Amino acid sequence: MNKNRFIGVFDSGLGGLSVLREIRTLLPAEDLVYVADSAFVPYGGHAEAFIRQRGLAIGGFLARAGAKMLVVACNTATAAAVPALRERFDMPVVGMEPAVKPAAAATRSGIVGVLATVGTLRSARFAALLDRFGSGVEVLTEPCPGMVEAVESGALDTAATRRLVARHVAPLVEGGADTIILGCTHYPFLRSHIEAAAGPDVVIIDTGLAVARQVAKRLQEHGLKSGQTDGVQRFLTTGSVSRLQPVLELLWPGAGTMEAMPELEPVSDH
Repeated sequence: MNKNRFIGVFDSGLGGLSVLREIRTLLPAEDLVYVADSAFVPYGGHAEAFIRQRGLAIGGFLARAGAKMLVVACNTATAAAVPALRERFDMPVVGMEPAVKPAAAATRSGIVGVLATVGTLRSARFAALLDRFGSGVEVLTEPCPGMVEAVESGALDTAATRRLVARHVAPLVEGGADTIILGCTHYPFLRSHIEAAAGPDVVIIDTGLAVARQVAKRLQEHGLKSGQTDGVQRFLTTGSVSRLQPVLELLWPGAGTMEAMPELEPVSDH
């Protein structure tokens, strides 16, 4: 496989840009193609089979376009689609999951909070994470409807968004959590509000850098690290380009033009 081919990254919307940002920082020579499946954001409101089919369709598009690796920059889609993607495509597939293990190691009170979407919290993968790494700690979970939508609309710093974040953080802090996991890729864009609501004694854990390090590790293992000097990035969406362009520029200054995604081929996950 040509090591100078691109890394394909996708999420249900623009939240995965928080992961793409870490990949870009760690791997400046790599070409990146980001797909925001904004027509179906957030994935947490859809059935697992539907999310799996979207993952396979987007993965197929990126594979045909020349991807050398797939990165699923979404906790919900990782749980629903990564096993099928690894079975379907002959390339490395990197997913992500809420950082229960490092949070369990970091907590002093023995109580860990998780901010996440409904889809992530109800997944079998998240339940398995708790079984593996949550032993000996109490894990408080808080589904956060509205926070993804705030990021997708570009309402990062409004009074309504600050109130929304504070409302979701409060039960975790009141429950004694001294460590909070950002269990959705959209939430790092609201980190300053989360930190303000949680207070200075609460540790906030985001998994974006860990995913970028895993991407770098897998590239090295497969001999796929780019030989270029400077990588470029493209941004595509299944949603409205005119609506998302200003939000893209807010989340990724200097990003350039968002492109409309070609119609995806229907796929079966069997």
